[in-house]
Amino acid sequence: MSFSEWANTRRAALEVFIGDRYLDAWPAMFGQAMRYPVFGGGKRFRPLLGMAAFESVRGDNAPLDDALPAATAIELIHTYSLVHDDLPCMDDDDVRRGRPTVHKQWDEATAVLSGDALLTDAFLVLADAPLEPTVRIALIRELSMASGYLGMIGGQAADIRIGDVTHDLPSVKRLHSLKTGALIRFAALSGGLSAGASPEQLKSLETVGTSIGLAFQLVDDLLDEEEDAADDGPPSFVKLLGRDETERRAQELSDRSKAAARELPHPEALLNLIAFTLTRDH
Repeated sequence: MSFSEWANTRRAALEVFIGDRYLDAWPAMFGQAMRYPVFGGGKRFRPLLGMAAFESVRGDNAPLDDALPAATAIELIHTYSLVHDDLPCMDDDDVRRGRPTVHKQWDEATAVLSGDALLTDAFLVLADAPLEPTVRIALIRELSMASGYLGMIGGQAADIRIGDVTHDLPSVKRLHSLKTGALIRFAALSGGLSAGASPEQLKSLETVGTSIGLAFQLVDDLLDEEEDAADDGPPSFVKLLGRDETERRAQELSDRSKAAARELPHPEALLNLIAFTLTRDH
């Protein structure tokens, strides 16, 4: 099976698992506003990473039933963050994935509440997962850390310059390790937790997630080099390091994540996903 076939099959499984979620919302239009960004396209990189991590322990023939709750929770958290990032008080974007953003399709209040609901529902999905209670608790704790004030939200706070945050290299690295990297790290770890990985396997997956999370942002900055170039543009590794050094560091992190993946019994999907991180076009 090619990587694209593998990815398409897993994306389809994720969407089947989400199914008709939120169609029971009241008012009905609120449910539509929640489903709109969830089914708005996207590569589903983070849930794919979670499923690849799961398969690195259990093998690619293992049923995905135990992997899909965490994969779904990751996608719901990521989607809510995009809905809120697009708001006028944040990045003020009118278009996401070729369609009007939620606040343009409806209004700002609907976008805020839709994002809030997706965020909250991510933890309900994990609480209801068909996994051992200790695994569910571990997943909920790790996702809370990854998405909270010491993770993604903290990174976003620094990104919009709350407080006197300098944008030198150490602070930019810390910013992106939280805003982008924390949820990617959780994705890799969640697959292992859902698969019943050993402590050694979880350590390897944590290395994969941490390394690929930073590499993901380095590649983002390379892809956005021209867009970010203005003095008032966002902090960027390319601005601080130059293009060649940014590329070198991304490759170094990719090599580190591949080495950690190869410590696992079934690393094929993980290795393909790591390679995709460096070659993607956004």
